[in-house]
Amino acid sequence: MQVLDIYNFLNEIAPVNTALDFDNVGILVGDPQKAVKKAVVCLDCTPQVVKMAVSKSAELIITHHPVIFEPLKSVVKSESNVVYDCLVNGISVISMHTNLDVAKGGVNDCLANVLELCDIKTVTDDEGFSFRMGSLKAEMSADKLAEYVKYRLGGNVRYTDGKKPIKTVCVCGGSGGSELSVAMNIADALITADVKHNVFIEAASKGYTLLDAGHFHTENVVVTPLAKKLNDEIKNVEFIPFNGEEIKTV
Repeated sequence: MQVLDIYNFLNEIAPVNTALDFDNVGILVGDPQKAVKKAVVCLDCTPQVVKMAVSKSAELIITHHPVIFEPLKSVVKSESNVVYDCLVNGISVISMHTNLDVAKGGVNDCLANVLELCDIKTVTDDEGFSFRMGSLKAEMSADKLAEYVKYRLGGNVRYTDGKKPIKTVCVCGGSGGSELSVAMNIADALITADVKHNVFIEAASKGYTLLDAGHFHTENVVVTPLAKKLNDEIKNVEFIPFNGEEIKTV
């Protein structure tokens, strides 16, 4: 099994042509013809992930966030240059970002599943980006929903209290504050991350419940399910999930 074969499989479940225009996805580092026996699946290609890949003799790292996003000015040896470290250790990197967000079984589906939502539907905004909407098993207040989300995802939750019972929620892993206007028209609450202060103020002024559950915690939910799917479908490669929480919360 080669890097290109694994990329082709990933492209089937999360087509790269569904990624947003600003994105950078696909085989971003290494040799597409490299033979692969072990691969690490993770949210980000960090120095810790590369160390794990080296220790496991993995030839491939599969990330959600692109290992190369901003233009690279140099690829030289340093403590934090993961592109250099991957190259010198013969490790390729495949990144599947916004295409994995929207894919069936991708980030937003995994987030909805971890929160045990029912009647899950796809919602598409005016830009063509899609996320999910579903129903809670039981109606909750904003306070109880925040506690529940923290329990299911870990980390911390910031939120506004719309002072109304919540049954239907929209979920958008990662930075989804821009989906507030869409969510307000169809659901009782929006669960996402990276919400700007002004967006919180807008939600509060309009009596709407908006929850920020953290970028890591709303997206890392995809890592273990993706590794399992790859292990189930590709028998001659071991896919190892990395779930290290490198940014701490208290």
